[in-house]
Formats: sequence, C-alpha cells, structure tokens
Amino acid sequence: MALQQVAAYRPTKPELAVFVSGVTSMGLEILAVRVIAPQFGNHIYTVGGILTVLLAALSLGYWQGGKRAATASTREMSWLMLGTAVYVAVVIFASDLLLTYTSTLALPPRYASLPAVIVLFGPPTYLLGFISPYAAELSQKRGTGEASGHVYALGTIGSIVGSGATTFILIPSMGIDAIGLLFGLMLVATALVLVAPSLPRRPTVASVLVALVLIVAAAGGPAIFDVDHRGEIVHETQTPHQQLEVVDDDNVRTMYLDGARHSALNKDDPDEHVFTYTKYFHLPMLLTDEIDDVDRVLFVGGGGYTGPQDFAEQYDATVDVVEIDPYVTDAAEEYFTLEDHDKRDDLNVYATDGRQFLQNTDEEYDVIVLDAYKKDQVPFHLTTVEFMELASDRLADDGILHANVIAAPSGPAAEFYHAQYETINEVFPEAYSFRTSDANAIQNIQVVATTDESAPAFDEGVLESRNNERTEAMGVDLSGAIDNKLDEPESDDAPVLRDDRGEVDSLLDPMFGQRYVIEESDGGSVEAEAEPDEPAASLAG
Repeated sequence: MALQQVAAYRPTKPELAVFVSGVTSMGLEILAVRVIAPQFGNHIYTVGGILTVLLAALSLGYWQGGKRAATASTREMSWLMLGTAVYVAVVIFASDLLLTYTSTLALPPRYASLPAVIVLFGPPTYLLGFISPYAAELSQKRGTGEASGHVYALGTIGSIVGSGATTFILIPSMGIDAIGLLFGLMLVATALVLVAPSLPRRPTVASVLVALVLIVAAAGGPAIFDVDHRGEIVHETQTPHQQLEVVDDDNVRTMYLDGARHSALNKDDPDEHVFTYTKYFHLPMLLTDEIDDVDRVLFVGGGGYTGPQDFAEQYDATVDVVEIDPYVTDAAEEYFTLEDHDKRDDLNVYATDGRQFLQNTDEEYDVIVLDAYKKDQVPFHLTTVEFMELASDRLADDGILHANVIAAPSGPAAEFYHAQYETINEVFPEAYSFRTSDANAIQNIQVVATTDESAPAFDEGVLESRNNERTEAMGVDLSGAIDNKLDEPESDDAPVLRDDRGEVDSLLDPMFGQRYVIEESDGGSVEAEAEPDEPAASLAG
C-alpha cells in the first residue's frame, strides 16, 4: 500500500518549489568550494566561511520570508526563482572578476575569502530562503506543525539530492559554468511550472529572457575572461578533488592544481628539472649507504610525475606512486612525459590516499618521498606523528623519509616547517633540512630523515664527498642543495602534530597572502601564485 501511495504521489507547486530550492541551495554550496578554492585555497577557513555565509543568508531568507508569508503566492515564488537564476548568471559570467577584486581587500588571511563568498553566493541563497516559509503558508496540510515538518522534510530531501548529485555526478563530469547553467535553467523551468498552465505574459517573457541570459553568460563569460597572464590554457577540468589546469608559456608547460604550480616541463628538453626543488628529491641517495641497495621507492603525490619518472629511469628500483586524483595521472600521461604506467614494470600507480595505502600495504620501502603538500592546503593526516610512525614502520631499517614542506625557513611563516620538523624528529633518529631559495620567502624546504640509528652525522663534508662519488649515478649534481643545508631549527616551542589535535590550519595562517617562490634550474625564480591585482584563472571547465 505504501509503495502504491508513493507511486501515485504528485507534488503540489509549493512542494516542487521547496524541493528545487533545496537541490539548488545545497548544489550552490558544494559548487562554491570549487569556485572559491583556486583564488583563496581549499583549507578549513574557506570551507568554514562558505558554510557560515550560506547558513546566515539562508536564515535571513527564512526570517524575511516568514514575515511576508501571509501574502505568499505561487507567482511570487516564481519571481523568486527567476531572481535567483539571474544571480546564478552573474556568478557564471563575472566570478573571475569578482574573485580578483575581493582578493585585494585588506583583511586578515583567514577571513580573506568571506567577501567573495558573500558577494557571489549570499544573494541567491538569501532568495531561496524565502521559499520554505512561503510553501508552508501555501501548504495543504492542516496545522502549523504538520505544514512545517512537511516543508522541512521536502527541503532536506532536495538538499540531499543536490549535495549528492553535485558531488558525485556533476563536478566529476561537467565544468563549473555548465553546472551553474544547469541550476539556473532548473530554476527557470520551476518558475514556469509555478505559473502554469495559464502562463501569464510577464512571468513567461521574463523566464525566456532569464534563460537567454544564462546561456549567454555561460557562453560569453569564458570567452571574455579567457586572457590568462600565465599563458595558453591547453587543458582544464574539475576533478573530484581539485581544479586542474595545464598551461603553456612559451616552451614551459606547467600543471596547476587549484591555481597553484605543481609541476613543470621544458618541452624542448623534457629531462631538464624546471623547478630546482625536484633535484632535491635525490638527496636520500646521499644518505643511503649504497645507491644499488635502493630497490623500492614510494612517492606520496604524483603531480607531473617528474620525481617518480626520474627515479624509475635513473636507478635500478621499482617506484610506487600514490596519487589520489586519477585525473592528475591522466594529465601527466597526456601532457607531460609519463609513459603508460599500465605497461611498465618499474612504475606502479595507485589512486588512493597516501595514509590508507601505507596502512594497507605490506611492502617495505628504502625511500619514501612525501610530496603531497600545498602552500595553504595541507592534508593534516599526512603531517602527524602517527603518520610518521606509520611511514617509519614501512621503511627498511636504513630507510629514508623525504618530505617536501612548503614554508619559510624562519620568521612567522616558518611555524609549519618548525612543527613538521619537530614531528619528524620525534619519530626518526636524525633529520636534516635544505632550503631551495636564498630568499627568506616561503619556498620548498626539503626535510630528509633516516631510520638508521647507526648512520653517521651527515654534515656538509660527508654530503659533499658522497655527492662527488655519486653525481654520475644520480644524474644530478646536488652541490647546490648541500650549500643550502639549514642548521637545526630553533623549534623547541613548536608543537608535535598529532591526529587528535588539528593545528595545521593555524600554523599555515602566517603564510596566507605571502610570497611563495619556486626557484628555477636556469637560475631564475617564479612566483608560485598570482599577485592580488592579476586576473584569476578562468573557472570554465
């Protein structure tokens, strides 16, 4: 009987409006993370700011809608739907411009994304907040409690559909602008249904015009804002994890993840290390007793696969790569020099989380390279003492951990580096640090640690001697890295990071908005992120 009732159920117009508003509001909330992240980062402050702003806007809409619910009508709900669709068109068309402008506002770094969230997603969420109290007023249910419960249930079901569909279906398969267009057209269609079957002239004409505005915004926005200071965008997509772009600037091809540089390739000389820090990945070969003893290497983080391919080709070792985002691996194969890994015996790729992989594998590694950090997006579960203990357990008795940490060598922006060094030093007998730039700016600091308690002290003299002996075998000269060896940091006050205490985001605070320098192998350097007055990357998928 219950199944027959469900099959026979036909929603009323107010019920349909509530369901669609739930789908759209939660879909926009999920979408907001992908729109905001390339400019402001995908850290907890961005996500928390989005939730705060959208819940506040929704609450304000509920309150105002409740005050006006006595005069509610399906036609007024139709206009609210159209108004929301118009603002979605604004988000599609002008999000790049609005993101760039709001990023110049003088705010503390952790609050920097709030103006963009408020401007882009506050108004449409506020308008959608009117729908629920209007629907409750127009409900055919008897009693305030029954009407409210019915509306809340329908709205929540819509939110579940919007959240699930956007997360698991739309973002992996469509671009941001296409998803926005879909939501906008869904709102327009609902607006027409609300005034059907009479279809009064003004709402009908307005619906057609709004639909045209949405289509023009989706088609015209990317074309107008497609001038990119970084070069020519040859590939761009939204993956389940991040925004991925491949950009050509003359002979240099760069992979951007959420707007940050991650790998670079000299198309004229693919074997060149465009970024100096990728040479430093060979530092473990100076700490090991014999290069030939290194049989198995693990990279946590693949990017453009510069390091993993270098190791696979240079050493007689099997290289395992844990890259959580399979789209990154696909881009490395198509746009960089990664050969089809399915046909190789010396390089294995696993699309999973690095910590989960280490928990589930029985493999013993001679070297583990941790290259999964971003400047302002650090997976905290890969930084803690519990993770370092797990990595140590998966290393051989004379195994070596290499961590690519992004921070400043000293000063306030060094807080994360100091904490990470202390955490590594808590587990490993010895740890050494190497800066990659002479500047005191935020940069790639390489921390190398050994599990061998009997290993010699690796001062500059020992490292230079081994470098002279092993340069040919390694294929790189690490004399520059040795010159950049840092003294042990004064980090006694730095916390040891633990799973039950999420301090990483606060430690990253001093780095927000600061200059991040990546040294190039030709002696130059590049800014790893755009200055505030530069245009943001196109958000079209």
